[in-house]
Amino acid sequence: MRALDRHTIETLGVPGALLMESAGRAVAEVVLAERAAAGGGPVLVVCGAGNNGGDGFVVARLLHAIGVPVRVALVGERRKLRGDAAANAERVERCGVAIEAGALRTAGASVIVDALFGTGLARDVAGAPAAAIRRMRAARPAARVVAVDLPSGLDADTGQVHAIAVQADVTVTIGLPKPGLVLEPGRSLAGRVVVARIGIADAAPGVEGDAVLWSARGAAERLPGRPSHGHKGSFGHALVVAGSRGKTGAAALAAEGAARIGSGLVTIACPASTNEILEVKCTEMMTAPVADTPDGGLASSALAALVALARERDVVALGPGVGREAETQKLVRSFAERCARPLVIDADGLFPFARDALTALKSRKAATILTPHPGEAARLLGVPAAEINRDRVGAARRLATEAGSVVLLKGAASVIAAPDGRTALNPTGGPVLGSGGTGDVLTGVVVGLLAQGVDAFEAAALGAWVHGFAGDRLAARRGESGVLASDVAGELPEACAALREIARGAAEPDALALPFP
Repeated sequence: MRALDRHTIETLGVPGALLMESAGRAVAEVVLAERAAAGGGPVLVVCGAGNNGGDGFVVARLLHAIGVPVRVALVGERRKLRGDAAANAERVERCGVAIEAGALRTAGASVIVDALFGTGLARDVAGAPAAAIRRMRAARPAARVVAVDLPSGLDADTGQVHAIAVQADVTVTIGLPKPGLVLEPGRSLAGRVVVARIGIADAAPGVEGDAVLWSARGAAERLPGRPSHGHKGSFGHALVVAGSRGKTGAAALAAEGAARIGSGLVTIACPASTNEILEVKCTEMMTAPVADTPDGGLASSALAALVALARERDVVALGPGVGREAETQKLVRSFAERCARPLVIDADGLFPFARDALTALKSRKAATILTPHPGEAARLLGVPAAEINRDRVGAARRLATEAGSVVLLKGAASVIAAPDGRTALNPTGGPVLGSGGTGDVLTGVVVGLLAQGVDAFEAAALGAWVHGFAGDRLAARRGESGVLASDVAGELPEACAALREIARGAAEPDALALPFP
């Protein structure tokens, strides 16, 4: 973000003071709305000694100018203020607003503006800043907290906390969203996020964006078309290799996900002993029974049949509910190596590819998508699960590189990474999806999009977006608990219809896709 700031100021000639004024005005508008919601009252602006604090001084001056009672507290040494931040500190004082020093006093404030730290923080917060953050946290819920750019103490890239962080009700992020506002715990700390587009360039020569986040319009524009002359053969045929005794539900949900997202045809390849169950459960899908083990899993002797089935379909999903019998796992690896079709691997299908075995996936010629949760990703990379969650973007990228595959790292704010470095963060979904089988539905959604000709990276990112959006719609109507995976699958057509309305021109204020700096 700092590189984009410099490009805007130094190359495009936009004065830094103008950008700071615009940022402060955007934050002030949100503060006024939050103050009105709180029934009025004084505003406290907590400023640091950097440019984030400079934005805070602008907020205070603008609020004072329209008669809002406002106090300003500086956490840090006045002599460290530089450039536009120092100039705005002088301006707010000339307007009659004193800048307080010493221990932060939050009593009486209806809204607190957190302008302490911005994107440059790379150390643990301690001393007076940590004390100020503790006081801001303690002031809630009596006071509403509006963070400038991101909650102070939060890592802008990873969403992790540098010892302590502000809990915001609203975050007004400047220019472009920051990855740390989407990744937990940052997402929970940020509250509602407002993107203030103040004129900072979205791109600059030699500056690569860290990731992208799709708005609703951005997702809508990427949905595959449904031409009027289309028929079931036009929209692809997905093969779902899934299921075992006691886990037929996983196969059924993955198949339903593929069909509900629009795949024209879906066939389930399943152990022969589970076939009758799946024929009853899945009226609209075909089944193909193959050799099974005595315990009801896929047998190694099913390999030739599975390869032949895949050859006659467009795409393949592998893994939901197949179990972890040694014989089945041997089959899974052999089939993945011999399958010449684009392949989505999930759940038990990931088990045989830990560590050095990832090279087997890297040698595949057709596209491969892996959809692990953090525990599965940790096993694949041979690291503790906690390490995955400390840097979800870095972990997804590493796995994508080592496996030569697109990776959809599931969890709160799913991360999608491609071997070529492309990365997307998914803003949709929440605890409503914390129910058995929703991951199987997601696998089906991704393979169904692949079947319709969507590129592997976009199929993974779009699949996560729509799947989460379906969950969000259900949560808005029913609440966040008690929603079943089959409910999410059933919501997919209406979720896609809502997105297509946006694609047809329904108003939406944000851009097609917002990159993360």
